Amino acid sequence: MGLAEVSADSVRVAARSSASESGAPAGRPGSTPPGARRRRLREAALSAGMLAPAVVIYTVMTIVPVVVALYLSLTDWNGFSSAAFVGLENYARLFDDPDTVRAGAVTVIVALFGSVGMLGLGLVYALQLKERNWANSFFRTLAYYPHVISSLILGFLWSAILGTNGAINNTLADLGIGPVGFLFDENLAVITLVGVIVWAGFGFNVVLFVAGLQTVPRELVEAAQIDGASRRQINRRIVIPMIAPVVTVAMVLNLVGLIKVYDIVVSLTDGGPAGSTETIAYVILTRSFAGTDVGFATAQAVGLMVASAALSVVVTALRNRQDRAATS
Repeated sequence: MGLAEVSADSVRVAARSSASESGAPAGRPGSTPPGARRRRLREAALSAGMLAPAVVIYTVMTIVPVVVALYLSLTDWNGFSSAAFVGLENYARLFDDPDTVRAGAVTVIVALFGSVGMLGLGLVYALQLKERNWANSFFRTLAYYPHVISSLILGFLWSAILGTNGAINNTLADLGIGPVGFLFDENLAVITLVGVIVWAGFGFNVVLFVAGLQTVPRELVEAAQIDGASRRQINRRIVIPMIAPVVTVAMVLNLVGLIKVYDIVVSLTDGGPAGSTETIAYVILTRSFAGTDVGFATAQAVGLMVASAALSVVVTALRNRQDRAATS
């Protein structure tokens, strides 16, 4: 036997030995052993089984209602008789119905000014209470407390304070001053509604901003102080830019929440006076659905859902664009 034959036999023996140790069939290097394939199949089946309940719940609770709503928005249905397909007619009515147009304008005002008010007041409040001590903790809790109370209760509370026969107007009457139309003057009622919403919701923004402020490196602040920067300059140049992602999240949450505001409108003004504080959600629930115009009400709800999603995407995209511009 020559040296070449001995070397070839040694290589074949080594290959068979390596294949037997790795579990792969001899002569098929790199193939997956049957045991490993069965193990992967069991793991995949286990993962699918654990994921299936969440997928089913999400499909039943979210996907199916959205699909049904999209279908109903294309029909003329009163909730009792059979639905008649009308195509995009309900969506065309959104721009022709005077109640919907007026409510849309009120919703934009409430969402825009309410969101800006909650952001601004929450940020100022958080900057004053960012240090960790018992006094700041107390005032943070005080600011957040209205957020945990039902909006219906808050609306009734402020209605008792600001109403025609409320505490403030009764006090003014005792002083010989005429009543202030907080809730019965059309222009002032919208301002009052926005103010109550800001008061009730800015505490949630305080919690978000305080959490974001805790992540700002103290070394940067101290270095700026050593360089002679004022507190205002530090907040404007260092602190606020570093918590910009938190501000974006708060803005999106505020806008989405205020676009669908309903309960505080019902308890505070009930849409009055003369419909001046009716929001889209209020019109959907108290006029369209109550008037058994289910198809049109569903189209209004779908439009509200699309507007909320579009606002979220736009705000997030603008924030990401600013971040990219800042880092480039």
